[in-house]
Amino acid sequence: MTKLQPAEGRLNGYFITGTDTGVGKTLVAAGLLVAANRQGLATVGIKPVAAGCCTAETACGATLINADALALQSAASIAIDYNQVNPIALQPPIAPHIAAADSGVLISAGKLVQHCRRVTADSQAQFVIVEGAGGWLVPLNQTETMADFCVGLGFPVIIVVGMQLGCLNHTLLTVQAVRAAGLPIAGWVANCIEPEMAALAGNLQSLQALLSLPALGVVPYLGMTATADQAAKYLQFDLLTRVGK
Repeated sequence: MTKLQPAEGRLNGYFITGTDTGVGKTLVAAGLLVAANRQGLATVGIKPVAAGCCTAETACGATLINADALALQSAASIAIDYNQVNPIALQPPIAPHIAAADSGVLISAGKLVQHCRRVTADSQAQFVIVEGAGGWLVPLNQTETMADFCVGLGFPVIIVVGMQLGCLNHTLLTVQAVRAAGLPIAGWVANCIEPEMAALAGNLQSLQALLSLPALGVVPYLGMTATADQAAKYLQFDLLTRVGK
């Protein structure tokens, strides 16, 4: 496998990964877009790969769409076509590389990097959020993982920590893997995915002490109808010091 090289001189873009699937990456990603909008920045959200898509009728006929990608499209201030937000849309709600193989689709990390760079340049966005699928090392094909795509993209990483039993181990492993890939970590966001978590305060204190990284916010449990506007209230956007540079 040919390793992609990190991009140089990237601007205000961030890659959102999570400690697992279902930890609230999209909620945090959309919340960051809303927070950036409130700072007067022109924003774009991209979900390069999405599984679990459903069929919808559009002016161009039937197409596959994903709820997470739609949330990013809605939260961004710059209107771009859905296929720019989500170029790889897969119907089965399973691991992307398996869903792609079943659908006869080949996912290429390099082509996804080119897509994200093209959308960023064409849109003239000042703040870009790219959201992954699943966790850091989710396979894209037989030889590449999401990490290979991230290295090629070169964006600093924001880790969404799903606050649940096991989150300390999952977070430390994710941080270790991101650092091993040579990418900077802009910070982490704790997202409470359970109505009540045993020892929540203790786990948050442990994360603060163990990570030595900017804590960008603690999003409380907001229920199944949580919105980007709600999440944005709990995010410390000012800590993303790369914005505007």
